[in-house]
Amino acid sequence: MATTADIRNGMCIDIEGQYYVIVEFLHVKPGKGAAFVRTKMRNVTTGRILDRTFNAGVKLDEVRIERRPYQFLYKDGEEYVLMNNETFEQINLSGDQIDGVAFLKEGDTIDVQVHAESETVLTAELPQNVILEVTYTEPGLKGDTATNTLKPATVETGAEVRVPLFINEGEKIKINTRDGSYVERVRN
Repeated sequence: MATTADIRNGMCIDIEGQYYVIVEFLHVKPGKGAAFVRTKMRNVTTGRILDRTFNAGVKLDEVRIERRPYQFLYKDGEEYVLMNNETFEQINLSGDQIDGVAFLKEGDTIDVQVHAESETVLTAELPQNVILEVTYTEPGLKGDTATNTLKPATVETGAEVRVPLFINEGEKIKINTRDGSYVERVRN
């Protein structure tokens, strides 16, 4: 059991059977009245953000979550087959359990969040940024860098991304997996 004094970023707690990770917190001691803690928490399974205020000294159920590296092997129907890099154990996850699944390609290493006591797989997420090759886009014109105009481009995983006009087929680009946005062109 933890208390509000133990709250820190990245801590995982159990509230009414749901697991939440603390994203932000602020201890508030007003001049009048009791102290309290304002938190911003992300639901581990759904990804939704919840704002919650706790009175000082409230007991919380801390949950131990481990992040383990798994390698994506292949897609089997609607499920994704992943292998633990240390034990070579394979697991199957559905696409909605993987954050940024549209940018996942064979051989990529992703972090899988596992409940430490029950060994239950909760979610998986790709790294913040991935580098993918553009397989199709309309050709750009030389000098089209003055405006911030974007055009659609298809990357090697089949996902569509909005890229600047100067990006051409065959180029590698860095993509933010959280929101699917273009970050930068990657030189070889």
